[in-house]
Amino acid sequence: MEKANWSSPVAGFILLGLSAYPKLEKMFFVLILLMYLVILLGNGVLILVTVLDSRLHTPMYFFLGNLSFLDICYTTSSVPLVLDGFLNPRKTISFSACAVQMFLSFAMAGTECVLLGMMAFDRYVAICNPLRYPVVMSKAAYVPMAASSWAIGGTASVVHTSLTIQLPFCGDNVINHFTCEILAVLKLACADISINVISMGVTNVIFLGAPVLFISISYVFIIVTILRIPSAEGRRKAFSTCSAHFTVVVIFYGTLFFMYGKPKSKDPLGADKQDLSDKLIPLFYGVVTPMLNPIIYSLRNKDVKAAVRNLVAQRCFTQ
Repeated sequence: MEKANWSSPVAGFILLGLSAYPKLEKMFFVLILLMYLVILLGNGVLILVTVLDSRLHTPMYFFLGNLSFLDICYTTSSVPLVLDGFLNPRKTISFSACAVQMFLSFAMAGTECVLLGMMAFDRYVAICNPLRYPVVMSKAAYVPMAASSWAIGGTASVVHTSLTIQLPFCGDNVINHFTCEILAVLKLACADISINVISMGVTNVIFLGAPVLFISISYVFIIVTILRIPSAEGRRKAFSTCSAHFTVVVIFYGTLFFMYGKPKSKDPLGADKQDLSDKLIPLFYGVVTPMLNPIIYSLRNKDVKAAVRNLVAQRCFTQ
């Protein structure tokens, strides 16, 4: 195969996806499509209620609205490409489209890591310093906090995408994945990628290690404060204000660490199963977590459930 590079107007990548499992493609197309529709509906409703209901104009729900919008953007950057790959026998993508998809996916993932840390700080102040909460978490504070989450995620993505697209790509242009996942693309480079590997390691510490440490410390103080509340009812109410966020954090980071921390199979006979799981786990991680977020916040939050009921009632009344 002739040499390909990022300046080529016609050459691109071939996405393998589930080409080796044609029977699974139709089943997963229906499953992923349904999950994507649930993501759009659930997160879309959360955004609507946090904007339209004045009772939800607080820092916590402002962050929640950002999280819902982020989940929609994150899945939209990859799921349509995945669905098209399930139906299209020739799964190709141009270099420029691959770069855009890489940038969006990495930016959204990085932003969510930082945003979850910001939400943990919000819960820490609300429970551990409730009297200072209106001052510490004023609009002048929480809006820049959310904006900085997007800026940090976007900046990191620009750096990694730029480093990747500057590499020469020659020989094999087949990506053994559903999308232009940055690690899968780096494997195709025919040059030294040590700088990319080092920068990815630093980024993992910044976006995984630091937020997890910060969230863990915040919840240690939160739990200690809750346990000091004398009444059982008071402890229950205090815990209910952060239980949804805690659940989302456990699912998000738990799945992430499992996905990248699971041992590789050394059995040659299990290579195909290992390859299939390495594709499917990130795929479902990318759709299951955004699908569960609005469900968790709706089921565990009386204010959100009341706002959704009011929105539905208003729609029915106007009709």
